[in-house]
Amino acid sequence: MFPNRRTTTPANPTAVADSPFAKKKKSCPFTASKVDGIDYKDIETLRLFITERGKILPRRITGVSYYYQKLLKKAIKQARHMALLPFVAEE
Repeated sequence: MFPNRRTTTPANPTAVADSPFAKKKKSCPFTASKVDGIDYKDIETLRLFITERGKILPRRITGVSYYYQKLLKKAIKQARHMALLPFVAEE
């Protein structure tokens, strides 16, 4: 058959790091500030992680770690249930 022409590593690895289009690795804002937990009553913090339509932003956009994304999801859903955050944004 045909040889596999796709490679996962570039021929020049330093060229990728020097590229102006290289994506910067996002760091978790909760890990950086050493937060123990996420409070569902802290609406200002929770609003940073939801869209204007009321949807929870994914980890790949916010840069939140897996552990804190689970806590964030739980806090947002609890705040919605307590009517601190809307389920759906008003149009």
